[in-house]
Amino acid sequence: MGLWVEPSGWGPGTTREIRNLLADTIPVLDVEVIWIQPGADDPDHFRVLDIGAQLGARNALVVSSDPDFGATAEKLARLCEHARGTDIRVALEFGLFTEVKSLGDALSIIGRIEQDNVALLIDPLHLSRSGGTPAQLRDVPQRYLSYAQFCDAPADLPDTSDVKAIIHEAIDLRLLPGQGALPLADLLQVLPHHIPLSVELRSKALRDAYPDASERAAALATATRRYLENTSQG
Repeated sequence: MGLWVEPSGWGPGTTREIRNLLADTIPVLDVEVIWIQPGADDPDHFRVLDIGAQLGARNALVVSSDPDFGATAEKLARLCEHARGTDIRVALEFGLFTEVKSLGDALSIIGRIEQDNVALLIDPLHLSRSGGTPAQLRDVPQRYLSYAQFCDAPADLPDTSDVKAIIHEAIDLRLLPGQGALPLADLLQVLPHHIPLSVELRSKALRDAYPDASERAAALATATRRYLENTSQG
């Protein structure tokens, strides 16, 4: 599971409660979101890493609104250094809604960081909408890929210059695997086979169809497993 962490409302009791709820059940794949901004480091970003480490998280999801790639790289490196000694990989995600808009942008930043716990997070929706293709991932060092997100989306693209439209699609218009037009089978071929997939699938239609979060999660898991089984058989 991915765990959204709001440091302002999170205390030691919260960590104990979540740890007890997750004990021997669901591992924490990532904590999110660390949103890099221009200016000084945000102490809350380091708190998210600390909370993630206490919960046994394997990754921390990072995005950036800082247009200075050098500054983003420096902040990302400090996050990696803070996470050193834990099991957490610090994973930079790109997307048109951020200042790190493409696979090339993300690789340019990560390539400046001499930390073995830095990672690159691939979301098939953001890869496609930024003009990227699964084939481009063949040249990405596999050591950067600790996990990946998974979803489908319609063939019709929003206006890629309209940030509100991009965000609206990401939050409300994603589709179950196999229901859309994203090249998911090609993506699975190039991703390392051993890494986990995070089903990143926000959808208004699913929220309306399954108001209960547990039922919605079960429906997503069933549909994703069915797609993966059919793809492997094909």
